[in-house]
Amino acid sequence: MDAEGLGWLLVPLHQLVSWGAAGAMVFGGVVPYIPQYRDIRRTQNAEGFSTYVCLVLLVANILRILFWFGRRFEAPLLWQSVVMILTMLLMLKLCTEVRVANELNVKRRVFADFDPQHFWHWNSFGDYVQCVLAFTGVAGCVTYLSIDSALFVESLGFLAVLTEAMLGMPQLCRNHRHQSTEGMSIKMVLMWTSGDTFKTAYFLLNGAPLQFSVCGLLQVLVDLAILGQAYVFTRHPLKPAPHMAHPASAKAL
Repeated sequence: MDAEGLGWLLVPLHQLVSWGAAGAMVFGGVVPYIPQYRDIRRTQNAEGFSTYVCLVLLVANILRILFWFGRRFEAPLLWQSVVMILTMLLMLKLCTEVRVANELNVKRRVFADFDPQHFWHWNSFGDYVQCVLAFTGVAGCVTYLSIDSALFVESLGFLAVLTEAMLGMPQLCRNHRHQSTEGMSIKMVLMWTSGDTFKTAYFLLNGAPLQFSVCGLLQVLVDLAILGQAYVFTRHPLKPAPHMAHPASAKAL
């Protein structure tokens, strides 16, 4: 009787934990961007945030959604991509408005010019939306035509998560080049590490496709490498050159 009563209690508790984990998976990835968004609005300065972060995450999550059509995976992972795409569009909108407002003698740059020199440096949020829609349309057509190929579908999934996994590499390379982590927020790197660790554990425990787990582990390793750099460069700092500039984090969460 006691065992039955305990089972009656554990079933809803397990369900509650599952819902909580799914909710954390869907919305946890966008949490680090909330303080970044608020800081940009407060200071009206977007120089510390790289919009290429938005580009990488938009591409990665669009490809992940297309991968879902070829190989169904956990619904929270699908919704996570939708939420992340909306978040990156909001970040792009704010950054574009702030940058244009602070620029003097702004030269009109639009997506329709197809100028590689000014790619992803347009003056209107609408141009970014056009680019995202164009990429989605082309990638969607290719996926539709190749959906029956198992090799294509698996490669698409791997490309999606590999793109996201490489998000921290520019920061890692910058730190190595300058032999310093000055200008990088340790708190943010800790947030990346904890979030990526949770995400990878979720992949492994819920039987997500192999690509998700492998690239999740790679993401954690990159985060740990950046933390290792912070530890080493703090204990053995390099004497900075006069007037040396330290750009903000490339991952810039």
